[in-house]
Amino acid sequence: MYMKVYKFGGASVCSAEGITNLRSIVGDCPGRLVLVVSALGKTTNAMETLLNLYFDSNSMQEEQLLKIEQEHMVIATELLTRQRAEEILFPIFKEIRSLINGKLKGSYDFCYDQLVSFGEILSTTIVYNYLSKEGDSIGWLDAREVMVTDSNYREAGVNFDETNKRMRQALDKKKQIFLIQGFIGGNAEGFTTTLGREGSDYTAAVIANVIMAESVTIWKDVPGVLNADPKLFSNTVQLPSVSYQEAVELSYFGAQIIHPKTIKPLQNLAIPLFVKSFIHPTATGTVIDANASSGSVPVYVLKHNQVLITIRPKDLSFVLEETLSDVFVILSRNRVKISMIQNSAISISVTVDGVMRYIQPALAELKAKFNVLYNENLELFTIRNYYEGEAELVTEGRKVYIMQKTRRTLRVLSDSGTFQGMSL
Repeated sequence: MYMKVYKFGGASVCSAEGITNLRSIVGDCPGRLVLVVSALGKTTNAMETLLNLYFDSNSMQEEQLLKIEQEHMVIATELLTRQRAEEILFPIFKEIRSLINGKLKGSYDFCYDQLVSFGEILSTTIVYNYLSKEGDSIGWLDAREVMVTDSNYREAGVNFDETNKRMRQALDKKKQIFLIQGFIGGNAEGFTTTLGREGSDYTAAVIANVIMAESVTIWKDVPGVLNADPKLFSNTVQLPSVSYQEAVELSYFGAQIIHPKTIKPLQNLAIPLFVKSFIHPTATGTVIDANASSGSVPVYVLKHNQVLITIRPKDLSFVLEETLSDVFVILSRNRVKISMIQNSAISISVTVDGVMRYIQPALAELKAKFNVLYNENLELFTIRNYYEGEAELVTEGRKVYIMQKTRRTLRVLSDSGTFQGMSL
């Protein structure tokens, strides 16, 4: 089909000005385009707060929903009219209210997907109506119908064959632009699913794969892929190109470049991924593809809210393969994400993302079999392409729980707040 895929994240559509800028960028794209749009601004965070208030039976949930509603109404009114904004948004908020007034039932993860997914429905409804009003040739795609997934709520796996069939049927129209929600999908039972936090990048990659797109472009508020998060570190530099392999490594380490699952669907068909600035759309940006050089520029990644779990057999036996298998099965079953592993003869230590909703049940299972210790609120600092002597520099004056060094990578687990604000 030789289409391109553009993905716009929340920062790019957080205001009416942002959405008009999106239209300007889209208008400069020759040929046909699939447009993947995330929830506006920090809406996903706001919807998560609403869900937690609902689960806690907190009376503040209506106030939280009114805040979300007002933010969307302001933007929609600026782009359309007050009357049109009410026509397109009030039915959606009515549906949300029916959920938080008692209709929403089930596990936390199931309820998360049914409620939080409305962030993308709201944003794309506004963008679609604005582009239509401006006369653009645009078609609406509902990701809940065409992005077919399994029922692993909050981390749904995509059925590529069925998604391929439905996407190609949906695109068989004489439209220039097709707008679809990022992050969300739907299962065989007709329930909404989500692809994981920040999963809109993955949505774009899946679509590019199934339609064999020419390229994918992710529009961000930075000029491209940087060697560190500019919000945390000074003196960052832009990387002109990154290999597929290096992008996967950096994503695993915690770099806020792209969703970790994004690369595989693109690499399989050698589809290049461009990371560009929606603030300066004509700038070169960064390309991620098979031909890119990984380079030797040091890359610094800081991962917050880490938990160190140390497991020892109760009889002080060696940590044999069976023990390791038991540990990993328990962590996987409870959806605990491992960031780093360290083992000795009689212990294994895993650094994991600090989502206590998942960690607590895992700890309970582990304690039934092993002696377990854990430390919360840690930071994992990773340096890719570190230079000689940097280990001593970054560990000086800090309480270090684990330090690992390989040929190219240095990783340091330390107390929270010790690495922010470093000058690179």
